[in-house]
Amino acid sequence: MTPTLDLSLPVADLTAALIDIASVSGDETPLADAVEAALAALPHLSVVRDGDAILARTSLGRSERVVLAGHLDTVPLPRTPGSRGTVPSSWDGDVLYGRGTTDMKGGVAVQLKLAASLVEPTKDVTYVFYDHEEVEASLSGLGRLARNHTELLTDAVFAILLEPTNGGVEGGCNGTMRFRVTTTGKAAHSARAWMGSNAIHAAAPILGRLAEHSPETVDVEGLAFRESLNAVRISGGVAGNVIPDHCEVEVNYRFAPSRSVEQAEAYVRSLLEGFSVVRTDAAAGARPGLDRQVAAEFVAVAGPGGGQAEVMPKYGWTDVARFSELGVPAVNFGPGDALLAHSDNEHVTRQAIDECLAALTRWLS
Repeated sequence: MTPTLDLSLPVADLTAALIDIASVSGDETPLADAVEAALAALPHLSVVRDGDAILARTSLGRSERVVLAGHLDTVPLPRTPGSRGTVPSSWDGDVLYGRGTTDMKGGVAVQLKLAASLVEPTKDVTYVFYDHEEVEASLSGLGRLARNHTELLTDAVFAILLEPTNGGVEGGCNGTMRFRVTTTGKAAHSARAWMGSNAIHAAAPILGRLAEHSPETVDVEGLAFRESLNAVRISGGVAGNVIPDHCEVEVNYRFAPSRSVEQAEAYVRSLLEGFSVVRTDAAAGARPGLDRQVAAEFVAVAGPGGGQAEVMPKYGWTDVARFSELGVPAVNFGPGDALLAHSDNEHVTRQAIDECLAALTRWLS
């Protein structure tokens, strides 16, 4: 039996109902079915489904269209006995516990309440609900929508991803890339080490250059994006009595959105010149887009009580980068503390969800 969602519930209680429909990545179908059914019952919206992703759109002929987006999936449930960040949800006073409270079913509940209550918003709105955000990028439901329904996303002038930001506005995001840096040597018995060449020892200059590297802080449209460049994994050797002939250092670079992927790669290669460097993964960052009038109007009313919201850079990578790649400036804005995401005690307050809904309602009304 398909679970149902009552969009007339208070938004925090709707969040609890969403949590109670488990949707670990790969198992989003029951929740996607419920979301689609709830949206299809709203006559002012047109609904499109692609796999377990759903788009719902107003068509009022407004001069501007914006996107509100959120993912339906969560990371796996905690294994620790007694964990509260699980399914089903639970309340402790006005604090809601459960998997996805912050990442990001509180934000999804806000989207659904807006979709149901704002029959005539001042801007046309595209509501996007998508699958497979918490896993490898090749499976992303938003990426699939961007390929299959490009025109339903690119007609917007601005997008808001309702990831948790503790009520602030996080503009853009850093890019990220990984490299495999390799050293080689000559295997020998460790009792006769002089007969070989130690590849792990040869990696010491790599670690030294990274340790001595001072990360830059780059101003992008008034926001200070702090970069980081680190060794995150090292492997080498085959046995306790063998001089290793191979060593690999995995390096992760988080770079400001002012750099392209190609510029960021060239920067790392220059720092590690003389070594074998292979890029294994990369995702571009996203410029904040806060210089757009529509973004400024949003920030001006998104703070508590309708005042100016605090604006910050986003250091981690989020799907705002996918919108940026499509030419749609995007920010993160949603209820809850991102530091609680994926934790065994994941939770959000009723007030945080209510304030997020109020801010977006002010902006779109």
